[in-house]
Amino acid sequence: MARRLRIGIDTGGTFTDVVAQDEHGGLVTTKTPSTPADPAEGFANGVAKVLGLLGARPADIAALSHGTTVATNRLLEDRIDDLGFITTEGFESVLEIARQSVPDGYGNSYFWVKPPRIVPAHRVRGVGGRLDHTGAEIRPFDEGAAVAAARWFRDRGVRAIGVCLLHSYADPSHELAMRDVLRREHPDAVVSLSCEVLREYREYERSVTTLVDAAVKPAMNGYLARITERVASRLLVMKSNGGVLSAEEVAGQPITTVLSGPAAGALGAAFVVARSGHGSVVTLDGGGTSTDVAVVLDGEPTLTTEGSIGRHPVKIPMIDIVTVGAGGGSVAWRSPEGALKVGPRSAGADPGPLCYGRGGTEVTVTDAHAVLGRIPPHLLGGEVPLDVAAARRGLETLAGDLGLPVERAAAGILEISAWNQANAIRQITVKRGLDVRDYPLVAFGGSGPLLACRLLDVLGLPAALVPENPGNLSAFGLLTVDARNDHVRTRVVRDAELDPALLASVYADLEGEAAATLAREGFAEDRRRFARSADLRYHGQAFEVRVAAPAGPPDEGFRAQVVRRFHDAHEALYGYCYRDDPRHPVEWVNLRVSGIGPIERPRLTARPAGDGDPSRARTGTRGVYFDAWAETPVYRREKLAPGDAIEGPAVIEEFGSTLPLHPGFTAALDPYGNLVVTR
Repeated sequence: MARRLRIGIDTGGTFTDVVAQDEHGGLVTTKTPSTPADPAEGFANGVAKVLGLLGARPADIAALSHGTTVATNRLLEDRIDDLGFITTEGFESVLEIARQSVPDGYGNSYFWVKPPRIVPAHRVRGVGGRLDHTGAEIRPFDEGAAVAAARWFRDRGVRAIGVCLLHSYADPSHELAMRDVLRREHPDAVVSLSCEVLREYREYERSVTTLVDAAVKPAMNGYLARITERVASRLLVMKSNGGVLSAEEVAGQPITTVLSGPAAGALGAAFVVARSGHGSVVTLDGGGTSTDVAVVLDGEPTLTTEGSIGRHPVKIPMIDIVTVGAGGGSVAWRSPEGALKVGPRSAGADPGPLCYGRGGTEVTVTDAHAVLGRIPPHLLGGEVPLDVAAARRGLETLAGDLGLPVERAAAGILEISAWNQANAIRQITVKRGLDVRDYPLVAFGGSGPLLACRLLDVLGLPAALVPENPGNLSAFGLLTVDARNDHVRTRVVRDAELDPALLASVYADLEGEAAATLAREGFAEDRRRFARSADLRYHGQAFEVRVAAPAGPPDEGFRAQVVRRFHDAHEALYGYCYRDDPRHPVEWVNLRVSGIGPIERPRLTARPAGDGDPSRARTGTRGVYFDAWAETPVYRREKLAPGDAIEGPAVIEEFGSTLPLHPGFTAALDPYGNLVVTR
């Protein structure tokens, strides 16, 4: 019988994680070192390794799902070169005007200077022609000026160009005409149009989002091409909105992948813990470079369009994720004032922490764990031996500078890292109107479970869940997500003046666009689903609240139900609403449709309970420092059975991660293989 494998591959800063699902049953997980110089090499290595473990051939692969950091890293590292911008004549300064927002508040930013523009002023060209906010043409498109602009970029070798013309969200005809001119006059150019990247109003955010798309397009398309050269299988790429699309579709809008990897982790966590009866949780994905946190409410990660990557606002639908530089590779350092700091700078995969023995020169969080005995003296089941002595020598130097014993310095590094993670969790919960104490923590990623016990204390969380194979959960999450594409249209109108026929017309257009994309992805008409939503606000407010819209015809009942949901959501977020108050009329702003193509998900089944004696999983003891050095029992997680409970202090080890169980905590295995940690 022919095999059909679905493989999920998540490329991180330190390791490339791989999960393969055989459609006849069974999952296989593994990891390979990432290759930052060319992530496609690490991708191909991961595919080859998992096929070898399964005794399978490339022809057995039905689909590859991939979470990538190529676009994210390019933005975080500000590697944006030779980018050009075409806008409406008279609006060439839109990037310079930007927004009056000062990071971290005025108190810490007295001498704040606006960051450099994404495109320097001399590479901006204005083109005549003008639409009003309804899409009506005020002045015709100036083809002569468009030709001059295209030739100007061609003659200077500027190949990545973003086009954002005024009010193109209402009518894209002028932008489409500009693309025709560029194709004719500058055929080597890679072009992004705002009407295709982000068809909604707010000129600055739409301009920057379009330019970010153009900036990452050459690198992303080159990366996808290198993957397809190495691995001849259908490639699906994870998007920031929690769905996947084919590499061909993603190549047209690479900005949709800016939170590709973290999105897969949040979705994998939601899928796993839902089987254990937890619909709403906080997820914590700890990697080598950073930690990503998100909130899952009723089984679905929360979404936002108010995100940013580095210093660039990116206004696309994305899972609401807060990232903090607190991963295993985060560097511990002494500030000029003599204080101990941790991160955000990371030692990365190469050279990595001191204990990796690859020439690292700075102490990291992983080194602190190794010196305190909280992780084994090797990673990946022995594939990566650790030089604990080198880590200790580095810590001795740092501890000497701080005037602390080595153990106190190492414990201090971990305490600071835990508080950095806790603050990120507060941002994603408290700042969104959620009480963090109501939500269990799902800790995963290679370094995610390492500080779980401390986070329960710091935040008052009820429990922490560590899924099976936590180091590969993001890769597993890639196998649980549907195909998904998002479409938006701005229509600003007061609720009292809203014509249901307008709603019906716009939603029909958006569903038509979504259906066309799903058809190209191979989904038959009876397998396509559409999810509607809308952005509303009170008249006079600057920003909107998104609410789900019901199915059915957009009639008067539809309108009233969406408005009720808006009042409810506003009250939950901000503590008040203006229900039945004519002084604060409701305004509709954006209409949205997500096209969804369902896929077959892995099946998780409950396991039979064991005899309740975890001693079968005990492999010995080693010295571990929590509050003091003590010989501490060590357990292998794969030998535990549902019903087993382990009292701390203990260390529970598995292939891709480790759970240090502090004194006063208990870890019990639930029927689905999750470790549930409680006080």
